[in-house]
Amino acid sequence: MTLLETENEIISEFSMFDDWLDKYEYIIDLGKSLDSFPESSKTDEKLIKGCQSRVWLDWKTEDGKLYFQADSDAIITRGIISLLIRIYSGRTPEEILASDFSVVEKIGLKQNLSPTRANGLLSMIDTIRSAAEAAR
Repeated sequence: MTLLETENEIISEFSMFDDWLDKYEYIIDLGKSLDSFPESSKTDEKLIKGCQSRVWLDWKTEDGKLYFQADSDAIITRGIISLLIRIYSGRTPEEILASDFSVVEKIGLKQNLSPTRANGLLSMIDTIRSAAEAAR
């Protein structure tokens, strides 16, 4: 599935919910399905700066593609990073850097977060972009 197809699938999933409380529940459920993150990887180097809660993001490059792994100590933030991983993990650096990350606006996520969580979301996106830049 292409990056655009994945984004469209997520937009479609979020359009099934009329109420933002239901969308938050969905985000929380996404966070629960996030792969486990080793405690030994929860280091300051992997901590995303600028997030209200603690978010760790790690990645590896394999066959020219980036694979992300993450965790957070806040359940909604865990869901948000899970969503980003679903979109961007397994992509080439070029695909990631070509993305405008507008899916977060298209599903209304950015607009429906508190200012501190929205800043955290931007920090997560910046970290993913930086990883893609470094892997190029």
